[in-house]
Amino acid sequence: MKDWTTVLKAADAAARWHVHQRRKGAAQEPYMNHLLEVASLVADATHGQDPELVIAALLHDAIEDQGVPSELIAREFGNKVAEIVVEVTDDKSLDKAERKRLQVEHAPQKSNAAKIIKLADKTSNVRAIAFAPSPDWSVKRRLDYIDWAKKVVQGLRGTSPWLEAQFDRAVEDAERSLAVPRSRT
Repeated sequence: MKDWTTVLKAADAAARWHVHQRRKGAAQEPYMNHLLEVASLVADATHGQDPELVIAALLHDAIEDQGVPSELIAREFGNKVAEIVVEVTDDKSLDKAERKRLQVEHAPQKSNAAKIIKLADKTSNVRAIAFAPSPDWSVKRRLDYIDWAKKVVQGLRGTSPWLEAQFDRAVEDAERSLAVPRSRT
């Protein structure tokens, strides 16, 4: 029971840390929706057996997006959680293209815990392209993101067949949402 109380404390912390952040989609939904979706995917993929991993999923963008110190995460949620969050955090001092390249390159070397969070994160992001895309993203930019996400996930495969299937379904939905309907003549 204590573990799941800590999960709720992590959800509260994530909501507070990301309170002003919004998703890129037209609805501008609270960023917390993304964090909850990633955590939910992780919980389902692990059959609810790894509360620390669910906590790390809730906090996976805290360092990268909000500058939350890893020491604070360690103090509040434990060293294991902080280590996983650090492992899935991009180095924002690098330009975007380099960060994306490194995600593809480093994916196969990640721990299983980090791979599960990365799979869930990419699944959530690709779902957003299918169901709530940013109005500022052209079709080409959305297709480019999907192609890049598939390259990252290629290095994560073999970690969670269920989560990989969720990603594959998200890709199908996103690609279908971008397809031009054929005329019926």
